Formats: sequence, C-alpha cells, structure tokens
Amino acid sequence: MFPLTIANFLPKSWIELYPWLQNIIDSLGPGRLIYSILYVAFIVFFCYFYTAVSFNPVDIADNMKKYGGYIPGIRPGKKTAEYIDKVLTRITLGGAVYVSAVCVLPTILTSKFNVPFYFGGTALLIVVGVAMDTASQIESHLLTRQYEGFLKKARIKGRR
Repeated sequence: MFPLTIANFLPKSWIELYPWLQNIIDSLGPGRLIYSILYVAFIVFFCYFYTAVSFNPVDIADNMKKYGGYIPGIRPGKKTAEYIDKVLTRITLGGAVYVSAVCVLPTILTSKFNVPFYFGGTALLIVVGVAMDTASQIESHLLTRQYEGFLKKARIKGRR
C-alpha cells in the first residue's frame, strides 16, 4: 500500500515522460505479485522489529537469575540469554509466517477468484485483537467486583 501511495504522488508529466513508471505503479497494486511480496516482507520485518523492541533476552535472563529462576538444563546468565534469544527468533518466525498468511491470503483469493471481500486480513486481525482485549478487560473488571465472569470457560472465577 505504502509504495503505491508514494508512486501515485508522482506528477502525470513524469508518467508521460517515463512510461515504465506506469508499469511499476500497476505492479504495486493490491493482488499483484510484487505487492504481495512487499506486504509479506514488511510484515516479517515488523514482527522481528517489534520483538526486538519489546523483549530484551539479556534483561529477562538477568531478572530470572536475580529472582532465582532458571531454565532446566541451561546455565543462568549469558547461556540463558542466548537460549531465550534463539527461542524468540523461532517463535517470531512462526508468528510472522502465520500473520503473513492471514493478511495476504484474502488479497490473493480476492484477486484470483474475483470475489468481493470487504475485510482484508489486517482488518480481521485488528477486529479479533480488539474483541479479545475487550473481553479480557470486562473479565478483569468483573473480577474486581467479585462477579462470576460472563464467559463460561473464563480463566478467572469469582467467589461463591
């Protein structure tokens, strides 16, 4: 989306002067191969970026060591940080592939089968995430009031 937006800011005189620019703009549209490749690349990049910003394996290992926690079979300290980093990398790869598939498949299926689909994968992820967060907040609010949860299989039960 972003490269297409930037490309559409180009003046029409440039497109008339350089006709190959129109081919680039057309190939960056939704449902095209280059669009899907860039979309997946950005998703994978930002998954790893978010993980790197959110989790610091060295801090996690130091906190575990300070509070007496350990991972069985792994020495505390640097080895624990390396192990946590390796596990985070693997988990992030699996998550990035899953999120990429959820986001790109609706676009590909819509373009190949000409089926109208008004919600892309990204919109579905946002809606489900907000719904889960809302349910969690309601559940914790009910817990503070000591009510039984509104979900049958809630993790948190009230008093009886």
